[in-house]
Amino acid sequence: MNRVFRHLLLATALLAVSSFVAAQDYPTRPIRMVVPFAPGGGSDISGRILADGLNQVLGQTIVVDNRAGAGSTIGADIVSKASPDGYTLLLGNISMAFNAALYKNLPYDTLRDFAPVSLVVEQPNILVANPSLPAKTLKEFVALARSTPGKLTYGSAGVGSGTHLAMEMLLLTLKIDMVHVPYKGTGPTLIALLSNEISVFLSTFASALPHVKSGRLRTFGVTSTKRAGALPEAPTIAEAGVPDFEYGTWYGLLAPGGTPRAIVDKLNKATVGLLNSPETRQRYLAQGMDPIPSTSAAYVAHLKSEAEKWAKVVRTASIPQI
Repeated sequence: MNRVFRHLLLATALLAVSSFVAAQDYPTRPIRMVVPFAPGGGSDISGRILADGLNQVLGQTIVVDNRAGAGSTIGADIVSKASPDGYTLLLGNISMAFNAALYKNLPYDTLRDFAPVSLVVEQPNILVANPSLPAKTLKEFVALARSTPGKLTYGSAGVGSGTHLAMEMLLLTLKIDMVHVPYKGTGPTLIALLSNEISVFLSTFASALPHVKSGRLRTFGVTSTKRAGALPEAPTIAEAGVPDFEYGTWYGLLAPGGTPRAIVDKLNKATVGLLNSPETRQRYLAQGMDPIPSTSAAYVAHLKSEAEKWAKVVRTASIPQI
């Protein structure tokens, strides 16, 4: 028995040394960062800023790979099943907290099959409309929607996406009936809105900001508790007439479950240092995003808390499982 115990101790020690050596050398080749949404959305914008910075910090190319579809589950599934060596990462977002409640047969366990590295940024959403819509304020929009129930349409980045659930929360609050039109990501939804295919979209802030500033989209309000520094003229949804309404989208970096702790720690140190640097912070702030670096443990706790919160929202809104 003592011999078996000694062998187990030796094997554990060798594994620990192997993981430490791997982390010391890591990374020795390019890293793939899967962004589970289409180009042009908040996930894509935040992921590319992060990848640019980590390129320099880690000394290796970070290749952004957009794998859109099924409310981020396609991209997340790819990473959950990837080799746990630190060379395939996921730029996840708040949708990871929804999906366990939304999908009947989720192909992974969010809390078991990923190793959270750090939260990255958060941003408000912004309710935008095509300027052709005959409503210039949120109050006018609500009156228009109530006078034409089931006629106006709202787009989303997909069934079960943050832009879908947040809009459902707003419609429940306002007691408005609108038709949901899902797209494959924020970028395609904004194109549809710009083309006047849909009435409104509760877009991620960074994605809609250029179009609002150019006058191609009209804003009814932002979902944060205070006005956004990148667009101070836009009122909050609460200011515009919906007291206490608040919603924000967060993004975070994850590795496959089973990734050696030493590699996760190295990625965390690089990510947190980057997010605390003045240059990277300013790049995010210019997009209306606030850096929120965290420990790996804090990210795990946040993910658990958010999953519980949004499971209740899905039940309350009677959103059917997919």
